[in-house]
Amino acid sequence: MDLSVNFIGLSLKNPILISAGPLTGSGEMMRKAVEAGAGAVVTKTIANEIRSNVRPRLVKGEGGLHNIELYSDFTLEEWEGEIAYAKKHGAIVIANILGHTPSEIAYIAQKVERYGADAIELGVSCPHGEGLEGVASEPSALYEFTKAVVKRVKIPVMVKLSSNVANVVKLAKAAEKAGAAAISGIDTVRSIAGVDIETGQALLPTFGGYSGDAIRPIGLAAIASISEATSIPACGIGGITKHEHILEYMMLGASTVQVCTSIILNGHEHIGLLLDGLRGWMTQNGYESFDEIKGKALTSLKSFEEIKEEPYVSQVNEGCSISLCEKCKKACIYEAIEWTDGQVTVNPQRCTGCGLCVSICPQGIFELNWKD
Repeated sequence: MDLSVNFIGLSLKNPILISAGPLTGSGEMMRKAVEAGAGAVVTKTIANEIRSNVRPRLVKGEGGLHNIELYSDFTLEEWEGEIAYAKKHGAIVIANILGHTPSEIAYIAQKVERYGADAIELGVSCPHGEGLEGVASEPSALYEFTKAVVKRVKIPVMVKLSSNVANVVKLAKAAEKAGAAAISGIDTVRSIAGVDIETGQALLPTFGGYSGDAIRPIGLAAIASISEATSIPACGIGGITKHEHILEYMMLGASTVQVCTSIILNGHEHIGLLLDGLRGWMTQNGYESFDEIKGKALTSLKSFEEIKEEPYVSQVNEGCSISLCEKCKKACIYEAIEWTDGQVTVNPQRCTGCGLCVSICPQGIFELNWKD
């Protein structure tokens, strides 16, 4: 199964990019990612000034990873060697860059283009560190930053958007209008890792970014909105741990995806598992190209005004009995689920068809059917 894709003019062997972060902080680290199977790598954020990373800076949470890691440990000039090393070992390198003014970010863009970067990602949406809230949340500011870079380089420019904004669609449209070749999103979600209630101290000493499984629904919503509102490619980021998650992003309009947290937690071999899963699913379902599934789910999305009131009720599959886990009964706020002699029944007069029991039952004994 050929997993290759063409993304913003780059011929990638597969749609999996390693996102800017701990896994792409040097040429050697990028080499490891490519040798493990990644289609491309996005460098750790390159800025004019080095900011020393604090210790500790990573905390594993229940649904993901909290981090307060900042930018690259290398100077802008040192990145010339790191990019060259990665490209020597077969990497397609997208340089994630940060600048505080349009002229500064354009200057950095010109530098990394000269160093051999194949494309640029504007990293203006990081939710911690110095932050660039004015750029990340203001369409006019994002337009000026993007336009300044697009005018100064010949390689494609992708803009990374945040979910920590009021209207991601307006930002995506501003980036497209300024000449961006693609939109990536989402960046990590602003977070506090937690509090040690015995000491009264926060687990990490400042606000950070949250990534992993828990943010995937937020990322999916952003990509769907961006795909519906713009005509440029989208790159989905957030909570990708299985090949099914990649397919979800693609069916909501993404052309490629970026992965980081699941590889940090499971090792570089996890890339191979994702690729094997993609090959198997595509082959099993008779697809030859990702273009055949791209955006497939977008037509199923409707506004509230378009949704017809359908008289669904929950029903129990015939012959099913359950152990006394009680999850369905406890979760049914309408008290429609009843037990009789170890058998589960649904009172159709009480059931409103909300669907919670269908997704909460570990044995999958519920289904929604027409009330009549």
